[in-house]
Amino acid sequence: MKTAMRAGFFVTGTDTGVGKTRTTCALLHAAARLGYSTVGMKPVAAGFERRGDAWFSDDVEALVAASSVKADRRLINPYALRNAIAPHIAAEQQGVALRIPPVRAAFDDLAEQSDVVMVEGIGGFVVPLDANHDMADLAVALGLPVILVVGMRLGCINHALLTVEAIRRRGLSLAGWVGNDLGTGLAEFEANLATLDAYLGGPPLALFPWHPDEDAESASQYVVLPRWRFLLDQVL
Repeated sequence: MKTAMRAGFFVTGTDTGVGKTRTTCALLHAAARLGYSTVGMKPVAAGFERRGDAWFSDDVEALVAASSVKADRRLINPYALRNAIAPHIAAEQQGVALRIPPVRAAFDDLAEQSDVVMVEGIGGFVVPLDANHDMADLAVALGLPVILVVGMRLGCINHALLTVEAIRRRGLSLAGWVGNDLGTGLAEFEANLATLDAYLGGPPLALFPWHPDEDAESASQYVVLPRWRFLLDQVL
């Protein structure tokens, strides 16, 4: 049974390091250009560094900068894990229990403050949170349609199809997908793209070229605005 859509999207990826943060930030900027108030959320972030008296995550700071609504960081990132490793391991090392209800409460608060909340997952879709729950359980609890970020490299078709199968098995809908060139020199790039188009229900919401130093606002130019507006209208 499918869960009801809410005012936002859950951004997941075919793996870690495939461009979820870049995608989420670019979509936030594009939504703002279309007139929506926006906020990004990273329920669980791993990999913080100390700057002065505080701990910072590049991913969380990027989401804060890309959001038009300036919300409390404790809502944007309920769980801050210092070590840049798998979240369930980092949480155990830090003595933290990753619980879904506080994330749901934080999301509800952010949804009251903005038109659309972009929730970025951590790692892949089914990365464990503890012995009994994974990131997919969190996505189900939020009841959001999913945007899949596909890292365009060898193996991406298989990774994308496996992830979509997992999304649908959890009763969630795939709202769209994004292709992100990882600079690996993927052979037959266009043929891989065409295969993904065919199996994922149409062309990507955005196709980001290999440009690691490009800021998120500039990257938002690659978002297909009519398609993005259509998706936003479906949840608002």
